[in-house]
Amino acid sequence: MINTHEKMLRLVRLELGRDHDYPNGSKERGYEFVAPLDRHGHLDLEAWKDLRSFCRVKRFWAHEADEIGHVVHKRGNVWAFHYDLHGDAAHDDAGYRFDTHTFFPGEYVSIKEQDGHLRVFRVTSVRELED
Repeated sequence: MINTHEKMLRLVRLELGRDHDYPNGSKERGYEFVAPLDRHGHLDLEAWKDLRSFCRVKRFWAHEADEIGHVVHKRGNVWAFHYDLHGDAAHDDAGYRFDTHTFFPGEYVSIKEQDGHLRVFRVTSVRELED
């Protein structure tokens, strides 16, 4: 039987928005992650607690190996991407105010990456997971 929370899982694609290094943004740099979203496009903490093992992330960056990990929720209501290879929370990429952002195509979100840079990403797609 399918858990009702499983129906909330979405595949979200974020692509780098315009910044100093990439004035036109970049489709080759970003994140794809699976997480439960409510009907308003917000990350759903209660559903995540039941589904955390399904909540995965892939960081893709041109000319670099993909980083694979998990979507995690930390103290202070901070959502982050924790990478399997590192295992150290100091290497997490933290979403800036992900607890209040909506994840709909065309929206923008910010992520503080491992190197300390705060970068802006555009939500390019949000899809239901296929069975």
